[in-house]
Amino acid sequence: MPNILEWLFSGVGIALIFGIIILTSAVKVVQEYERGVIFRLGRLQGAKGPGIFFIIPIVDRMVKVDLRVVTLDIPSQEAITRDNVTVRVNAVAYFRVVDPNDAIVQVEDFQRATWQISQTSLRSVLGQSDLDELLIHRDQINQKLQQIIDEATEPWGIKVSIVEVKDVELPDTMKRAMARQAEAEREKRAKIIHAEGESDAAQKLQDAATVISKVPSAIQLRYLQTLTEIAVEKNSTIIFPVPIEFMNAFSGWMGRANEASEEG
Repeated sequence: MPNILEWLFSGVGIALIFGIIILTSAVKVVQEYERGVIFRLGRLQGAKGPGIFFIIPIVDRMVKVDLRVVTLDIPSQEAITRDNVTVRVNAVAYFRVVDPNDAIVQVEDFQRATWQISQTSLRSVLGQSDLDELLIHRDQINQKLQQIIDEATEPWGIKVSIVEVKDVELPDTMKRAMARQAEAEREKRAKIIHAEGESDAAQKLQDAATVISKVPSAIQLRYLQTLTEIAVEKNSTIIFPVPIEFMNAFSGWMGRANEASEEG
């Protein structure tokens, strides 16, 4: 009799333990940012969650999918631009799962697949763009990349929101050529500005000469102003210029005096 009771108790204990294991495997908890994709005997049943729910042990299988935004680093890629310049460019992409069912059923590994399509799309877009466009109009390239990658990953239930080109690495020869070009552009602008300044100064001098020629007394005022400016310096020698009008008047006076003396 004691052996039968021991056997019964041991059987009940084993059954209880087995029941706890079955119950534990049947209860599933999914976080707010997750979804559980359920397969029943290999057939898709759909996504469940968030919260707690039950599945049929052994019969059902659950795969968790994270719905949060994923930051995907696109490693440095070497590509040739449309104007035959070799560059190395890396980028970053932000995507998230919008359809958990497609993300599990339509592709084996949606993260790796998105990473691969991002790499190939980056090289393709760089090959269709000039170097100046890559350096100056980077926003347009980012938008083009985002559209291409988003269209490619849409059947997988993936939404690519942002793609940003981070660093553009140029060959040393191209860096030196761009530095020489920038220096030449600066010299060109400096010469143009200097020439424009000379032209403006010449025009102003011409205007001033026109005004002085119309008003003879203006040149005398200009002489006085120049003397005032020179007199600021104490250690200076001032040579006072004799106006032309004064010399003409003196010559006229001397001529008239000579004529009077001859008549007398």
